[in-house]
Amino acid sequence: MNAGTIARRAARPFRGAKRLLTFPVAATAAVVFLIAPGSQSNAQEEEEGASAELSQAIEDYLNAQDELESLQQQEEDLAAELAASVEERAALQTELEDYAYIASTTSDYQSTAALLASGDPQDAIAALEMLQFLGESRAARLNELIDRLAEIEALQQTLDDTIAEQADVTEEMEAARDEAARELAASGGDSADGPTASDAPAAEPYEGDSYGCTEDDPTPADGCLTPRTLHALEQAQIAGFTRYVSCYRPSGSGEHPKGRACDFSSEPGGFGGDAGGEDYDYGQNLAAWLIENSDALGVQYVIWYRQIWFPGNGWKSYSGAYGDPSSDHTNHVHLSMRS
Repeated sequence: MNAGTIARRAARPFRGAKRLLTFPVAATAAVVFLIAPGSQSNAQEEEEGASAELSQAIEDYLNAQDELESLQQQEEDLAAELAASVEERAALQTELEDYAYIASTTSDYQSTAALLASGDPQDAIAALEMLQFLGESRAARLNELIDRLAEIEALQQTLDDTIAEQADVTEEMEAARDEAARELAASGGDSADGPTASDAPAAEPYEGDSYGCTEDDPTPADGCLTPRTLHALEQAQIAGFTRYVSCYRPSGSGEHPKGRACDFSSEPGGFGGDAGGEDYDYGQNLAAWLIENSDALGVQYVIWYRQIWFPGNGWKSYSGAYGDPSSDHTNHVHLSMRS
């Protein structure tokens, strides 16, 4: 496993670990539309199956990505060996040309004359023999390099083809992972594993009253979302935040009617009372994750437990219009997107 793979594995979110933020107690206003959860009695097995499917999809994607990185590393190593071999071949070629010149000027009658004129003919003979040996050894090495360069070129072509195939497989695994995340968003769940958020797609210009709300909302709200909002939802699911969530709302103010907001329940089955214990920890971790990945996702603001967070401003006091868990956001984390 190369260094890039190790770093990426190490960067994966916790599995069961707690990353808690401490928020001051506070107070401001928003009304949250409640979507009644489906029947919990016959949904639990579906949720567990959906979570397992997502976990498997994530593992398949990561394995495919690891294989792609390994192939790319092999290609880099071959390229480095190719460059070094080409350089060595050029140097040997120069040496052999020098040897050929020396040999041609010290052969036949010239060699004999040189030996006879030498103070010690034996030394001259030894020098010529050494020169011949070096020429032969360099020629043998040059032939080896020529053969190896041909092998490298063939291997590079094979690797190029294999990398292209593996890139397609990795893309398919990523699509399957995201599809599993969409399905889990609709069914709910309780656990998953995956990397930190990948960058959001580029914001697209929109016309009319759609506000760019072009993607199907996979949550029970069953509306539409902007591509960036759908991406954020999928990434949250992949990172392990797989409890009940509702996004689109057809009426009201704010980002919900524009397909730019999602409400992530702190409880597995739907919106309940004030979060406590494990449910509170879940909300804390989710809020922390959204903030840590706000730049990559394109987050506009986050609301959680009577607090609102804006990029560059940090957490500020927030209270709902009705003083209940939904408007105070003590039972869910609200996410709004810039586009």
